Amino acid sequence: MEIYLAGGCFWGSEKYLASILGVLSTEVGYANGNTENPSYEDVCYKNTGHAEAVRVSYDPDVLPLSFLLSLYFDSVDPLAVNRQGGDTGSQYRTGIYYTHEQDVPVIEAAMKALEKRLGRPSAIEVKPLENYYPAEEYHQKYLDKNPNGYCHIGKGQIEKAAKALVNPADYEPRDKAALKGELSPLQFEVTQNSATEPPFRNEFFDSFHSGIYVDITSGEPLFVSADKFDSGCGWPSFSKPLDPNTVLEKKDFSHSMVRTEVRSRVGGAHLGHVFSDGPQETGGLRYCINSAALRFIPKEDMEKEGYGAFLHFVD
Repeated sequence: MEIYLAGGCFWGSEKYLASILGVLSTEVGYANGNTENPSYEDVCYKNTGHAEAVRVSYDPDVLPLSFLLSLYFDSVDPLAVNRQGGDTGSQYRTGIYYTHEQDVPVIEAAMKALEKRLGRPSAIEVKPLENYYPAEEYHQKYLDKNPNGYCHIGKGQIEKAAKALVNPADYEPRDKAALKGELSPLQFEVTQNSATEPPFRNEFFDSFHSGIYVDITSGEPLFVSADKFDSGCGWPSFSKPLDPNTVLEKKDFSHSMVRTEVRSRVGGAHLGHVFSDGPQETGGLRYCINSAALRFIPKEDMEKEGYGAFLHFVD
């Protein structure tokens, strides 16, 4: 399968998209313009109407289109018009250009979810691919050839995309009214009101069985037992999330402290905090997570509960 994605300077977009697991090949070029076979100089200076785009060939069994689009959205400013990073001009507009009609409902659903999160319409155009011309050879895999070349997408973003494993479209948030009836009072207070459960008196602080820990509000996979360690703090501690994209970090200035709060991506649930005092041999981080925010699924039950794809990450 293939899709054409415009996200600013195609050097960086190509590097970012090529890093994603399930992408088979990428090529940069000029899409949906008014002239045939334009050069880079034509596109930049002669108002040809083309967008710098990346042709992405991908394996839908590994990388469903909904997942690919969610990662694409993370690489762009969806509200910017004819601009990404420090680049301006219509060639740097954002766009999703499709060649298969069956992709349209998936794209529309992804755009609807994005705009609901933004609270306003995005500037990403969605159109069928009208034309596409490969860019000159020196533009292809530009950042592989020039590792210190210009890129409007940060190195950390690219590394994060390369570790993406969990498709957010597979999980759904539930509203507070529903959660109020489904969760225990402690689970509700922790996940919805950022409460903290007592140390050493919670379900998983001293549990080290093999399995996966998921967001209790949405079921999204968050941590695996292979990354759990005994920190002595009284709460479950993990060296890293299963997929760094599933946890969102924000500064927390409560209780006269400066900390980094961790929330789940899909459910938006408060999970705990991340600290830099973890084991150095595993990266130095300690994700200190409330048991009340987690549901544990033993390794032997993961397949039947729909988490079989993550079995090889469990010890």
